[in-house]
Amino acid sequence: MNTMIIETTKENGFVIATITEHEASLKNSDAFKAAITSLIEKENKYIIINFENVTYIDSSFLGALVSSLKYAMSKQADLCIVNLRKDIYALLQLTRIDKVFKIYSTTSEALAH
Repeated sequence: MNTMIIETTKENGFVIATITEHEASLKNSDAFKAAITSLIEKENKYIIINFENVTYIDSSFLGALVSSLKYAMSKQADLCIVNLRKDIYALLQLTRIDKVFKIYSTTSEALAH
């Protein structure tokens, strides 16, 4: 797994995958997708993607997010997103990605669901 793009911790049966980069873009979208795929292949069924460090996201990374969700669904795994900046959340709304992902304000909120 590429630890440069995400750092993982486990809590209450959930894997919290924190994106370490400030820029979620073409340069790291493939590494992100590979890291999430690897987590799913290791039988992790509940993955929280933590965006607390992300200040910029582009369409390539949005594609990697959707692709990761499709793969997760095919393996009966659940992905959700937490800690989005307002501008990034607005972009997810604009692209309607907010309709396919569970999005929570905080990690604690996601852990409660």
